[in-house]
Amino acid sequence: MELKPIARIESPFPEKFGVPRQSGLIGSLRAWVVFEPEYRVREAFRELEGFSHIWLLWEFSKARRTQWTPTVRPPRLGGNRRVGVFASRSPFRPNPIGLSCVALEAVDWEAPDGPRLLVGGADLMDGTPIFDVKPYLPQADCRPEAAGGYTDETPWQELRVEIPPELLEKVPPSSREALAQVLAADPRPHYHKDPQRIYGMGFAGMEVRFTVDQGLLRVVDVARKES
Repeated sequence: MELKPIARIESPFPEKFGVPRQSGLIGSLRAWVVFEPEYRVREAFRELEGFSHIWLLWEFSKARRTQWTPTVRPPRLGGNRRVGVFASRSPFRPNPIGLSCVALEAVDWEAPDGPRLLVGGADLMDGTPIFDVKPYLPQADCRPEAAGGYTDETPWQELRVEIPPELLEKVPPSSREALAQVLAADPRPHYHKDPQRIYGMGFAGMEVRFTVDQGLLRVVDVARKES
């Protein structure tokens, strides 16, 4: 079977560092699904706007490997415990395929590269190839009674975020809320605990540098990222 991308994502993340660990965690994140020319057919999108959420089937294009391993170390467990690859959402899989549920915020019918989709809560790097788009069906896809396995052992804990006003001014107003939420979700690998370390993260054309100590993330610099 041959799969070929039908679209690519345009997101604020030029690299893996900082990308949310799951879709839907940062609802204020905005991204565009831009289709390849042969799929920019208006009829293919008919009645899609009636759905509030969609599934994206995509490729871990930066995690391709020629071999696979049966166990992985999920970040949710701090990298301290191995689980089966099929009990994880690790990108290092026999086939590097990802699945994300995102909010469908708009269909832009009139853009030069349209129709294209504005989505919220995506957990994809900029340029990620997308294989398919499907509507999310609440009556079939929602299971409130589902068990979360080992993820139930370690609930999400947000960081407090401190961004000095003079640095916040360097961030476009439309990106400030999303940036603060991305930082609060702790973009570091879970095994990084050095309070002296300065981390750098690309976001929406900026390089954001920060430290983390005792649950407080402090932004120490924001600069326009060189292309």
